[in-house]
Amino acid sequence: MTLTVELVGLEVFGRHGVEDEEREQGRTFLYDVALEVPLPASDRLEDTVDYRAVAACVREVSEAREYRLIEVLAAAVADELAARFSAERIRVRVRKPGISPASLTVSYSAATAERGP
Repeated sequence: MTLTVELVGLEVFGRHGVEDEEREQGRTFLYDVALEVPLPASDRLEDTVDYRAVAACVREVSEAREYRLIEVLAAAVADELAARFSAERIRVRVRKPGISPASLTVSYSAATAERGP
């Protein structure tokens, strides 16, 4: 039996984007992260995935370098989560609010990466 540990709307500042100006100014990106993990054997934090560690991992990947494409950023976060945590399945969605050009009428753009069966 598994359960899903989720973070929804995790705000992380990053310097990502195709345009030089986007990377220079930076912006807040929103991450939705889900990890399917085994049901813990007890009610102790040590027996499951600590969402604080998951959030720290997302921040570390975002701060490690600038990404032009949020698709590649989402994949990098998913890969690092898979390397650090015992999860059967990982899903990372990166949302970029206030996309350019401003003439587009959308709330955000997004890319999703999944790892696992």
